[in-house]
Amino acid sequence: MPLTVSFKETVMDDIRRHPDFARALLREGIDALFTNELEVSKSLLRDYVNATMGFEGLSAQLDIPAKSLMRMLSPGGNPQANNLLSIIAALQQHAGVEFHVTSTPVKKKRAASKRKSRTAETSYREASYGIPRAFAEDGAKFKR
Repeated sequence: MPLTVSFKETVMDDIRRHPDFARALLREGIDALFTNELEVSKSLLRDYVNATMGFEGLSAQLDIPAKSLMRMLSPGGNPQANNLLSIIAALQQHAGVEFHVTSTPVKKKRAASKRKSRTAETSYREASYGIPRAFAEDGAKFKR
């Protein structure tokens, strides 16, 4: 008899018991989609669906067969944008939240100085792909 519980079971239990954790997981799943991490996004959304409304409930709401939804969010799945956005809309409605994408101004690069400074050599520059990274939930901003 195993003495430990699997990580997946622990996460599912946390989603069911802690609504804030569930909303954060949903938000991270959506955020991963916008940061070009489709596999991560599908995995997080699949875990969220399994722990909350289940694929049968999602299927009934979207009028898409449950097996098709499971395939879309599987590691090898390739969902169309309209299906993925429909899934996200249904999950937001089920969670009672609405996430909004907001834009944040991109900082202009300063002209390179002739002399190198120590901080310029060791500092990290965040990659900017022109993707908005801020979400608002119930008026509160969540930035990555």
